[in-house]
Order: sequence, then structure tokens, then C-alpha cells
Amino acid sequence: MTLPTTMDAIVMTAHGGPEVLQFRTDWPVPHPGPGQVLIRVTACGMNNTDVNTRAGWYSKTVTGATTDAALLTQADEDPSWGGAPMQFPRIQGADAVGYVVAVGAEADHALMGKRVMVDCWLRDWTDPLNKDSTGYFGSECDGGFAQYTVADHQNVAPITSALSDAELATFACSASTAEGMLSRAHVDQGDTVLVTGASGGVGTALIQLAKRRGARVVGLASESKHADLAQLSPDALLPRAPVDLPGALLAAIGQSRVSVVADIVGGDYFPTLIEALERGGRYTCSGAIGGPIVALDLRTLYLHDLTFTGSTVLPPHVFKDLVGYIERAEIKPMLAATYPLRDFHAAQAAFVQKRHTGNIVVLP
Repeated sequence: MTLPTTMDAIVMTAHGGPEVLQFRTDWPVPHPGPGQVLIRVTACGMNNTDVNTRAGWYSKTVTGATTDAALLTQADEDPSWGGAPMQFPRIQGADAVGYVVAVGAEADHALMGKRVMVDCWLRDWTDPLNKDSTGYFGSECDGGFAQYTVADHQNVAPITSALSDAELATFACSASTAEGMLSRAHVDQGDTVLVTGASGGVGTALIQLAKRRGARVVGLASESKHADLAQLSPDALLPRAPVDLPGALLAAIGQSRVSVVADIVGGDYFPTLIEALERGGRYTCSGAIGGPIVALDLRTLYLHDLTFTGSTVLPPHVFKDLVGYIERAEIKPMLAATYPLRDFHAAQAAFVQKRHTGNIVVLP
């Protein structure tokens, strides 16, 4: 096939508000390097990382909740997830799904023509477990908010599924983040897992993947979203931040403590979550949309023998495992809405408002 020389793309030109995201119809189509493949992108999911990076929220100078507004004051040195300056222009978008239309000389030519998902984590494939040498698709390189993108052939996986491209684009970031959290916390049958932010992409994946491991699951979410979340069969759903959390748990599941808290919210409710952990319980975190600065009574941590784990960079097997879960229909998509790429600003505005359940996907 003859490939075009230009494409539509959402190009981020600087840190700032939505105005720094430009819809371009004349952006050059990238060329795959020797070990890369060129992907015609058909769907790409939205994530908090996109907004956080654009606004500069990852900087240590920022102490508030995630927001759509530009936050940079003195944050030029550490505005990205990895604490390093960004390079502009940049095309964001981690959850790319599409079809391989060209392969580099050293790439796997069997990928040609295949529908693929992209693993978000960029690695030094000579030392793939080295966390210090990782990057993120759409952050340290251009991502999927465009009609074409390139990726290392070891970062893509062919997938056989009846799901649509848009449905597949709900998984890579959210579900791999959730699986990483549960793995770090060693969740298995016999655990009771409390999930904060249960209506978002990571939250809906946490419910499903914790249930897959045989755990009981309690989700915290706005009551207006409980009907949607009931489709995922959690053992109980509670309001987003019950004043009497132990009492609410006791009424819902017959116990006032849980063995695991899987938290992506943080903020002022953090101490309440920690007090809800049983002795020897585990807290795992991969987000702080409610605010990164929290209050912790260290006596609760050590007197209750608690274990805290952070989860960001994931081992390579997590993505491969996730592809298997999808192909065996062990996890299902929660697709809230789709938008054409040219309506990207409306899509991200809807994403930031958090009125949806699950994931929002753009269609290049």
C-alpha cells in the first residue's frame, strides 16, 4: 500500500491548559526505525497521565489535586512522570490500538497487517527489568493521538478478539496499572480489596482483576455510577467517601476492616482508608487524583504491621498477561464514549469532568 506523507495529529507544544494541544492535519507520518513497526492507529484511550503531564502536575512544586489547568510555576525541571523535562512538540496517547502497515528491517515481519495493542512501557530490551531505563509511550516518545505512530516491535502484541478497536483501547494503561497494583500487593483469594475511584478506568479494571484473583471487592464511587459498576459484580458498592467507613463496611460485607486498599485517589480521605486496614494489611497506590500530599500517623503504619507499595513501572509479563485475559474474555471493556480526533478538546474536557464510568477513547 502507498502510505501518506502527512497525517492528522494532536500535537502538544508546551505545558499548559488545553490550548497547548493543537489539531494538525499536516503532521509528518513517522518512519519506523530498524526495530520498529509503523501502526495505523484506529483508537487510542485517554488517561490521567495525559492531563497530568500537560499541566505539569507531576512536579514536586504542585501539591493539589489533578486539574485541567496549567500548574507550572517553577516546575520546568520535573513536570513529567519520570521527573525529567519534556521535549516538545509531543504527541501524547498511551493506549494505542491499530494495524501494522510497515516494519523496519530488524523488526518481526510477521506483525505486518496484524491488529495490535501497544505496551505503554518503553524498555531497554537488553535489560528489560531495569526500572531506571524505562520510558512511557506518549511521554518519552510520540504516542497514539494521531493517525500513525511507531513503536518497538517488542512493545506491540497481536490480539485476537471480537472486541472493537475502541473497546480494546480501554485496556493497556488502565488495566495494566490495576494488575500491577494487585501484583505488588499480592492479592489473592481470601483478600478483601477496597477500591477508591472505582468508576474510572483504573478503578473498573481493579474491580474486575481483583475478582479474577478470587478476592472480595468493595468499590467507592459516586452513587450515580453504582448502576454501571454493578455490571462488574463487585461484592459491595459504597459512596465515594463514607464518613463512617468501618460502619459502612460492616453493614455491606459484615466486616469493618479490609486486607487491601487499592488507592488511586489519595487526598484528605487517605487517613480514613489506612484506618480501615486490618492488622497486617496492605496499601497499594498508583495515583493521587484527590491530592498527593496526605497525612499519615506512623504509629498506625508500624503498630498495625502494614505494608505500603507504590506501583508505576511494571514487569514485562503484565502486558502479556493482560492480552491473554482479554482474549479469554476474563476482563471486559468499560467504554464510556468515543470522539473523533478532531474533537479531542471536547473529549478531554469530558474526561476531566469525571462524569463517565470507565474510559473515553478517541478515534483517529
